[in-house]
Amino acid sequence: MKSLFHFAFNVTDLDQARRFYGDVLGCQEGRSTDTWVDYDFGGHQISMHLGTPFATAATGHVGAHVVPMPHFGLVLQSADWQALAARLKKAHTAFVIEPQLRFPGQPGEQWTMFFLDPFGNPIEVKGFDSLDTVYAS
Repeated sequence: MKSLFHFAFNVTDLDQARRFYGDVLGCQEGRSTDTWVDYDFGGHQISMHLGTPFATAATGHVGAHVVPMPHFGLVLQSADWQALAARLKKAHTAFVIEPQLRFPGQPGEQWTMFFLDPFGNPIEVKGFDSLDTVYAS
């Protein structure tokens, strides 16, 4: 089965969402109306609808970190991850977890960073040298 992941969530301002997801993250805008906008998020579809963003809490224990839950994100090749980390730093993004290497030398070694969109929606982006190792244990 070939599929794409779709995730719809709330934001409070579509113009501000366009600046963040389009200009900062570099996602390509798809369809839109006065109340929602779609984006290509690493080959997957995200839809932002006007409304109250979901509640989150720092309850996810991963290694030495406590991460915001729920969250969504991307898994990228390391080179693409590094480029996105540089873009986010250049945009003065406030990180929940600064870009860093997690689980060095272990199966599942990965680069990670957590940040919030302008509406408080938590996003994690992981980077792997090979996407074949995403599920390594």
